[in-house]
Formats: sequence, C-alpha cells, structure tokens
Amino acid sequence: MKSFRKIVIAIAIIFSAGIIAGVATQLSAASQDTGSYLAPANFSALAEQVKGGVVNIRVEKVVKENEEISHFSRGNPFRGKTPFEDFFGPFPRGDNRPAPKQRGLGSGFIIDRSGYIVTNNHVIEGADTIIVTLSNKKEYEAELIGRDPKTDMALLRIEHSKGLTPLALGDSDALTVGEWVVAIGSPFGLEQTVTAGIVSAKGRVIGAGPYDDFIQTDASINPGNSGGPLINMKGEVIGINTAIVARGQGIGFAIPINLAQGIVEQLKNNGEVTRAWLGVGIQDLTEELGDYYNIKDKKGVLVTEVFENSPADKGGIKAEDVIVSIDGEDIDSGRKLSGIVANLPVGKRTRITIQRNGERKDLSVELAKRTDEEMVAKKPMKESDNLGIKAADITPEIADRLGYGGDMKGVVVLEVKKGSKAEKSGVRQGDLVVAVNHVKVKTVDDYLKEVNRVDEGKKVKLLLRRGRAGFIALAITK
Repeated sequence: MKSFRKIVIAIAIIFSAGIIAGVATQLSAASQDTGSYLAPANFSALAEQVKGGVVNIRVEKVVKENEEISHFSRGNPFRGKTPFEDFFGPFPRGDNRPAPKQRGLGSGFIIDRSGYIVTNNHVIEGADTIIVTLSNKKEYEAELIGRDPKTDMALLRIEHSKGLTPLALGDSDALTVGEWVVAIGSPFGLEQTVTAGIVSAKGRVIGAGPYDDFIQTDASINPGNSGGPLINMKGEVIGINTAIVARGQGIGFAIPINLAQGIVEQLKNNGEVTRAWLGVGIQDLTEELGDYYNIKDKKGVLVTEVFENSPADKGGIKAEDVIVSIDGEDIDSGRKLSGIVANLPVGKRTRITIQRNGERKDLSVELAKRTDEEMVAKKPMKESDNLGIKAADITPEIADRLGYGGDMKGVVVLEVKKGSKAEKSGVRQGDLVVAVNHVKVKTVDDYLKEVNRVDEGKKVKLLLRRGRAGFIALAITK
C-alpha cells in the first residue's frame, strides 16, 4: 500500500512539473510572439549599452536690459524679477555691472558618427552658447543646425573626429501599451540618470502644438530630462522625452521617433522644416454627422471650409466633403489628416478620396508650401412651427461678426425660445442653418419651405455651422 502511495505521489510531482514547464514555455512564446518583455531583473546591461550616446546639454543666454527671463529658467517663481518690481518697475543696473546670464540644462542623444545630436527646441531656444558634455565628461561647443518649434525639436552638431557612439533608432509604431521603456537624461543636472517604466498610452494630444502625437510613459521624467532618449528593451530610441505634468506623478510624454526622423532629415539638409499645405478647415466626424452624411463606418474628416486659391480649392475639394483617405491611407481624425499632409513633400500630386452626396470620388491635389500667414437681418421671421427658432437671412457683416466668413450662405438663428424643442435639441443663438433635410437653404423663405414640408411627428434634420467650431448635425421632432 505504501509503495502504491509513493508511486501516485511521484506521478503527481512529474505531472505538476510538466504543467509548470508548459506554462513557462507558453509565457516565453507569448512574449516572443508579441515582441513584449517581462520585467527584467535589472537594467544594468541596457544602461551600459546606451550611455555613450546620451549627452548633457548646458545653455547660456545673456539677458539684455529689461528682458524677461525666458522659459528655460523655471526655478524663479517671479520669472527673473523681484516681487517689488511689479509695483516700482525694474531696478536699474549700474553701467559697470555685467549683464546677467541665464542658464539652462537639458539632454540629448547622438544620432550619427559625424556629430549630429537631437534635443528639444525648448532646451536651446534663445541660447547664445550651447555646451554638450559627453558621457566621458568631454565638453564641446555645439552648432545649432536647425529647429522646429511646432514639434519642439532641434538638431545640433559638434566637431568631433572619432569615438562617438550613436544610438540605434527603433520603430515607435511597433510600441505596445504596457511595454517596458527606459528614460535616460540629466534631470536637475544629474547626468546619466536612468529611470524605467512602461508605455502608458500612445497618440496623446496634450495641446503642446498642432502635431501632437505623444507617447505617454510612467518612467520618471523630470526637468533636465528634456531632449533625452526613451529607449526600448532592445536599446533602440523610440521617443524623445519632452514634457511632464507638473502636478502629476508617473505622467511623462515623448515625441515618437518615427515622427522625429523626417524632421531631423529636413533640419540636417535644409536647416528648417517645410510642411505641405492642403488649405481646408476640418473637424472630426461625430456620430450624428456620420449619420447625416451617410458615412457607414463613421470614419473620415469633414471639410468645413476651403480656402480660396488653396491646393484643395484648385483640386476640386468643397465644403461638406468628407475626406476618407489620402494616397490610400484611411483617415479617421483631423489630427491624422494634418500629420499626414504635413509630412508629405511640397509639390507632391496627392490622391485624396472624398465622399460627396453619398458617392466616393478620387481627386488629385498638388500640395503647396505651408506658411504661418495664412447681426442686422433682412427678413426677420416668426418662430417656425413647433421648433422655437427665430431666424433671419444672414448678411456679410453678420457672417464676419460671427466668424463664418463674408461669403457664407444660410439662415442665422437670432433667438431660441426657452424650453422649446430647438433648445432641448441643442440649437443656439448665433448658429447658422446651412441645410434642412439635406437641402441647402440660403434665405428664410428657403428654410420655412423645407421645415413646412415635414409632417408632425417626423424629424427635421438641421445642418448647422457654429462659429469656428465647424458643422453640427441635429434632428428635431416636429
């Protein structure tokens, strides 16, 4: 009997060991299949592998008389002034007193052996002198090759004959949420600081600029980390550490390296970034707008305005078209559309697929260079039956005042009766009624004609333009 029990116990141990080994094998396989990594025992080997390519950046600027201290001196809550200056004005400086110097710290990383270094624009902006310190403590004065404030990127170069160790660049599109990453830089001037965390989110928009597309991470990023690399577990740069949430913990943001590479190339070749321009005002599709324009998958971007003589105007794009793809790549947000267009070469003949009046159509548009320069009524009407809207024909003066443009056509809402169906449906004073049940209206008479066609209990579908916010589709039961 005892021998039998021993045999059973032995079989159970062997069986359990098999299960454990199988689970371990499955976990390992899953990790390899997804390209993800379980938490490493330590990051020593990774830190040693990449430290030679990470640099400390020290900047210096001579502050002129009465000039306000700029953003890279963040320690003084009075921004370079004493609190008394708000009442008495700036204190004069003696003629023999040297002009004060403003200093700042940041990070960067080497991208090739010829001495090119990537960092943030806000690290070096306005600097008179830029000093780069390598991991071996050698210092070099850097030349500013170019910068791009819109994406907060800058490219530097140092004269260095040999011994540079550039970092390998990875694929930020291949990142997965939850993947381990390492941030390296000089927070508070403490060089070669390594912090680890995971990718918390991708595609974050934080209001930093028109091309926001940040990687969010909980790897500690502090002042001075700006411009340093965010590294994956292969030792590749997949982001540029850029922003932090001052009152938050574990919330940092990095520019995806895939976005950065094209900008770096332009800065290297031209010293500046030239972006293509389509020339349209756009907004994302809401569920209601998708229904109104019969977009089945609710994907696309609504064109709210086409600028005169722009590439879009010349290519045949019209207001209320829905852009669904560019050169075959699906468009699901205005941010994606702006990013794709901005990264296309100026002068490129681009295929833009739109949906207009329920039909899809391909248009050929030649993109141009983007530049940075770029309430009296005629016939008041009574409230329309059961809706609660008092409106009038729009004049060019009213259109300009309300932000619609002088040539905008439609019927302006002068008043919305309190408690009415129109108010409950979201109609507001100042809205411009552009169409009723898919029929465009230019006058109050047009508006009344279309509203009166609708039977009691049926829906009146309104397409409204609201200031510079774009189009809004509403349905009101009559």
